[in-house]
Amino acid sequence: MDAAAHIGPSIHIRGDISAQEPLTIAGHVTGTIDVSGHPLIVTDSAQVAADIIAHTIVIGGSVNGHLTADGRIVLHKTATFEGNLSAPSVSVDDGALLQGRLEIAGRR
Repeated sequence: MDAAAHIGPSIHIRGDISAQEPLTIAGHVTGTIDVSGHPLIVTDSAQVAADIIAHTIVIGGSVNGHLTADGRIVLHKTATFEGNLSAPSVSVDDGALLQGRLEIAGRR
């Protein structure tokens, strides 16, 4: 499936999000996000307070929560993250702010 869901910058969501497709968040989300097997992108303008499960998680904005990825987690230089990260591969760009626990686990 080539479709991707998008949560725009003016959207505020409180609750649980579950998707069977790639998801991009540019707005505000509080709750849980499960896009198992698919990528999740958090843009520079996004503010997320959620536990997240995805194949790949790419963060450019502000995220607070527990992140679990089957593939990898990427924090861009504009990212601010507080919480726990768990993935087989994690990369953090210079300038990204990271506070929390990092666990490199699983198969690459």
